[in-house]
Amino acid sequence: MYKSFYHFLMKYRTTRPKDAISRFANSAYDDLSFPKNSEDYDEISSYLELNGHYPESMAVFDEAWEEYLIAES
Repeated sequence: MYKSFYHFLMKYRTTRPKDAISRFANSAYDDLSFPKNSEDYDEISSYLELNGHYPESMAVFDEAWEEYLIAES
């Protein structure tokens, strides 16, 4: 069983984000509605598209998702 994308993403969370993935992780952490238990690309992607308060583009999510797939395979 994979860990959730959110759980994976939290390894990038920092108090002083230095890159886009860290900013994305911090935003997801602060978002109480983020689908924290999901392992599904479409579910998370749809959520992000409908909740436009994330600071970066969907490209950052795609990059983080690729890292997630590599780490979990």
